[in-house]
This record gives sequence, C-alpha cells and structure tokens, in this order.
Amino acid sequence: MANGAAGLNTELQNQKGILKWIETVGNKLPHPFMLFIILCGVLMVVSAILSAMNLSVIHPGKGEAVAVKNLLSVEGIHWILTSMLKNFVEFPALGLVLAMTLGIGLAEKVGLLTTVLRKMMSHVPTAIVSYAVVFVGVLGNLASDAAMVIIPPLGGLVFLAMGRHPIAGFAAGMAGVSSGFTANLFIAGTDALLSGISTSVAQTIDANAHVTPVDNWFFMSSSVFILAFIGGWITDKVIEPRLGTFKGDTSVQFDELTPQENKALRVTGLIALLFIAVLAVLVVPEGALLRDPKTGDFLTSPFLKGIIPIILLFFVTISFVYGKVMGLIKTSKDMPHYMSEAIKDMSGFIVLAFTAAQFIAFFNWSNIGILMAVNGAEFMKSIGLTGLPIVIGFTLFTGICSLFITSGSALWAILAPVFMPMLMLLDYSPAFIQVAYRIADSATNTISPVNPYLPLILAFYQKYNKNAGMGTIFATMTPYALVFLVIWIIQMAIWYFLDLPVGPGVYPR
Repeated sequence: MANGAAGLNTELQNQKGILKWIETVGNKLPHPFMLFIILCGVLMVVSAILSAMNLSVIHPGKGEAVAVKNLLSVEGIHWILTSMLKNFVEFPALGLVLAMTLGIGLAEKVGLLTTVLRKMMSHVPTAIVSYAVVFVGVLGNLASDAAMVIIPPLGGLVFLAMGRHPIAGFAAGMAGVSSGFTANLFIAGTDALLSGISTSVAQTIDANAHVTPVDNWFFMSSSVFILAFIGGWITDKVIEPRLGTFKGDTSVQFDELTPQENKALRVTGLIALLFIAVLAVLVVPEGALLRDPKTGDFLTSPFLKGIIPIILLFFVTISFVYGKVMGLIKTSKDMPHYMSEAIKDMSGFIVLAFTAAQFIAFFNWSNIGILMAVNGAEFMKSIGLTGLPIVIGFTLFTGICSLFITSGSALWAILAPVFMPMLMLLDYSPAFIQVAYRIADSATNTISPVNPYLPLILAFYQKYNKNAGMGTIFATMTPYALVFLVIWIIQMAIWYFLDLPVGPGVYPR
C-alpha cells in the first residue's frame, strides 16, 4: 500500500513538473495581438527570401504557376498600405461575431441566459446530477464567458446540497463549459467566428469555397450528448472517488427564481415557440419563402445562407420580451444600451481581429500559404500519409498549441493558413478540417496553464480545500481533457469512415 502511495506521489510530482514547464513557457508568449504583429514581420522577411529564390508552384485550382511575392518589395509595401483597412473591414469573422454578439449579448445583459441556466440547474434528479451538470455546462457555453462564472459554481452548490463533494460538481460544470466549449445544440458565436476565418483561408485553394456557421452542426450537436455522458461518468467514477467525502459545512440554500422571473421565462418561452413555428412555415413546405427560389432546395436556401441574421433576430426578440416583462426594457433607449454594453465586451476581439486579418491577408497575398500547402501535400502523399492519421496528427498538434494560446480564434488564424490548404489538397473538406481543429482546441481548455480563469477557479477550489493549488486543478481536470479528446477523435474517425455529414450537405471528403 505504501509503495502504491509512493508511486502515485512520484507520478503527481512528475505531472506537476511538466505542467510547471508548460505554465512557464505559456506565460512567456506575447499577447496574441503582438504575436500576430511579430508573425507579420516574420512573413515579410520570409517572403523576401523565398521570392529571391524564385520559388513557385502550380495552383491546384487555377492550374497556373504561382510564385512567391515579396512583401518587402515596392509592390508589397504599396499593397500593405493600401489594403490594411480593407483587410480589416472585409475580415469575415468580424461581422459574423459582432452580429451574434448583438443578439446573444443582449440576452446576457438582460439576465435571460443566467435565469435559464439557474432554472435548468434547480431541479436536477439525484441519479443523473453529474450528467446533467456537464450537459448544462456544454449548452451554457452559448453564454460565452458568463457560463464559466455561473455554471461551475452552481454545479458545486448542487453537489453540496446533495451531500456530495462540491469540487466534483464544480469540475463537472467546468468540464462542460470549457472542455466541451465548441459543442452545442445551437449555433453559437464560435461557429460564426471560426467559419469566417475558414472561408478566408479555404478560398486561397478554391475561390468558391464557403464554410457556413452550420457546417459543423451535425457533428457538434451530437457531441453534446456524448460529452455529457462521458463527463458524468468521469465525475462519478474517477473524480469524486479521488476527492473522497467532503468534511466541510454541507448546509446550502439555492436562490429560487422569483415569481416575476418565472413569469418572464414562461412568456419568453411562448414567444420563442411562436418564432420557431413561423420560421418552420417559412422553411419546411415546398416552395416556402426561405427555400432556394430556383431549385427549392434547403441546402442552398436563403435560410442557411442567412442563418446569422435569423439567429440575431431570434435572440433580440426573446431578449426584448424577457427584458420587457422583467421591467428592464422600458424605453427605446434601453435595448440599444444593453447591446452597446455587449459590444464593449468584444473590444478585445475587435483589436485582435485587426492584426489577425493582416496576418491572413499577408499569407494569402504572398502566396506562401499555397507554396506550403502544395509542397506539404505532395510530401504527405510521397510518404503515404494521406488518410485519417494526418488529420489526427493535426488534431494532436492543435491540442499542444492550445495549451499556450487560449484564444481559439487567434490559434485558428495562425494554424488555418498553413494546415487548411494542405489538407484540402488531400481532399478533405474545409468543414471537416475545422472539426479536427475545434475538438482539440476545446478539449484542452481546462488544463491550459495560461487560462485567464485560473484565479477564479483556484478561488473556488480553496473555498472548499484551503490547501488547493494549481496542481490540484490540473490533476482534477486532466481526466476530462484527455478522455474528451480521445472520445472526440474516435467520433471524428467514425464520421470519416462512415462518410457521415458534419453539417447540412457537408461531408468529410
């Protein structure tokens, strides 16, 4: 027994050493804004060197020779200066994300999302509480940062009220919110953000390529139930037994929803159902208004092409109703005020988007991306690495990178220009490549040593375990991160081999 305990202690010490190294390296990385500026500078120098070497490839889409262009040449400097604002304004992710923020941000500011989450957590059956907490956590990421602040602590309180260890409940909630961040039953801001970047990059290979916010929906919506089951099982069978019995104060009282909040939810729910019913009338029948006017097809319909404005209108409608019933929206000034507050919260993204847009544009204009993609694809084919293993390798590489760069959009803006064209030339669809990225970036969120929520997480842990430290957090969350990643890779392999659609009309290859 003593030898087993000693071995466990040695293993934990080794794990802490590795995590400490990751934390140290991650903390030395510059802010993503500065990182993109540095990468732009590197690209300029590299483009000058490759251009001087007269390197070129045959463009796979156009069938003509494409040479590397020098960003430091007279032509390159002129292009940089005259295209900088255009690169920013036409950055696809910018408009998509800000539009989604207007709707979902309004729902958050009037308290609708918080109230819905509290309602979902208040009547959880004892037998499925672990699974329910993870499930709500995954769905809760629709509220973005607010979910991290709300759901894990609520999960801890639910466990505490049932006489279970509160840290296990907190961990289950955090696993759903953070490691399951990219999955959802609804189209979220992440879908809009990543698809915008993917479209910009994919069009360097195929000018007609377009990744929509719904192109990963089938895969990600099915992931919700898979992760909820796996996360609940890990909580019950691995995490809570390791934590043991909680010895602290188990007296806890939930803040029940007020009669006004319950009334507002009922009215809002009725309006939401009415909205969906009207939308169904406009989409489902043959020849309906929002079907393709030429073919009557659903996959090329204005409904799918206009999904972001429709989602925006849905959230604005239900948020207005909830705010009105709650007395939070009284005048014509109130709703735009809440929307403005939501956009303020996105100021960091807007700043980051400026430099990210330049980096992707530099990559595209210089033709370095095409050069790397074609040569990389040919090398992979020459060594016989063209099947699913290369996609899994890309996923694992993403998981390592995401430990150091916690911004999913920033990391995708760095990796997409290199890997998406390469994998597209190996016949993978842009949407499937995006799936391979998303699952790794999401799964490892909870064990990133540069996670901005670590102080908040540590404070909660220390509330119930005063001796808790960073190692405690990582030791608790690592099983979720690793198992979620493995399960997701297996799910991706199933989708690949069975050629299942990852979204409406979109297949792996």
